Amino acid sequence: MLSFLYRRWTKMKNRVVIKVGSSSLTADGIIAHDQMEKLTTQIAYLMRKGFEVVLVSSGAVAAGLGKLGWEREGLLVPQKQAAAAVGQGLLMHRYEQLFQCEGINVAQILLTNEDIADRKRYVNAKNTFQTLLQNGILPIVNENDTVAVDEIKFGDNDRLAALVAGVVEADSLLVLTDIDGLYTDHPKHNPEAKKLDVVDIIDESIQQMAKGAGTKAGTGGMITKIEAARIATLSGATTYIAKGSIPWVLKKIFLEHENIGTKFLPAQKTLKNRMQWLAFASKPLGKIFVDHGAEHAIYHDNKSLLAAGVKEIKGDFCSGNVIEICSESGKELGKGVVSISSAEIKGILEQEIRPKGIIVIHKNDLFIH
Repeated sequence: MLSFLYRRWTKMKNRVVIKVGSSSLTADGIIAHDQMEKLTTQIAYLMRKGFEVVLVSSGAVAAGLGKLGWEREGLLVPQKQAAAAVGQGLLMHRYEQLFQCEGINVAQILLTNEDIADRKRYVNAKNTFQTLLQNGILPIVNENDTVAVDEIKFGDNDRLAALVAGVVEADSLLVLTDIDGLYTDHPKHNPEAKKLDVVDIIDESIQQMAKGAGTKAGTGGMITKIEAARIATLSGATTYIAKGSIPWVLKKIFLEHENIGTKFLPAQKTLKNRMQWLAFASKPLGKIFVDHGAEHAIYHDNKSLLAAGVKEIKGDFCSGNVIEICSESGKELGKGVVSISSAEIKGILEQEIRPKGIIVIHKNDLFIH
């Protein structure tokens, strides 16, 4: 009964994830305290209006570099991670001071891709977020740059913010940056370029428009922001890309509904939470190559993948692991949770006459691109 009431309570709330980039928080590698103060004032205002907010904040590396007097160019990975360790403490200390003045408690959550690639840890993270939000605490999220290596990195905080939006089942994702939205072409190079106010479908043409824009302070340009919007909109969240320096930008977007930045509408067919995890967060532990018949069955007919359609496998995996599904030519078709292990599949492949009806991946455990 309590869980039912809690689900009803969370549905009544307007839950937003706000991602702020390094360029909006730092100036020449130093924390811009006035910008942070404006941001925290706006977030506190939203929360007083009944919004639940999760803040995904970049800036740790940039802040650390400024404190240490280091230049970003030419730094090795351990030096960047050391800068992140220094900068994250500075960043959180300042956030805590500013939100304390607003009567808001904050919680630091540092994540790596590995933390949410594992289904159990993903659910644990979800429960932690829910508990914090239920108690009026503002989660402040960043990638754990101090320990993250390429294999477990999100790549940029835009993607992290989109995944967090899925974890917390957010209504909206707002990406604040120094770019005021998506243009038909690079506005600095083409004076004819026009800003798109609303995007209803993120297709190849939209992705082409995103090429070329970027910022010095952060790691993500417009391409990563469009990918974040794709993930978030498939998870059911309306997504905005807007300029963080606009006065009271949060109020204007969420309360006054002004036409600021670019708004990406939720996908017509959204993914449920478990499928979001499978599609965007899970890490495949192997590959299964399927024949043309199986490809058609899973791609067009919404069927389970049967052992009879498997041509080849790569990697060692157990029942319950996530694998990548590929066509005979190697094209990625999607991902799935296997019902049987790689050893069992190999045993079936070695038989001259394969048994019929053995399910390798049930249709409910399949995500097809």
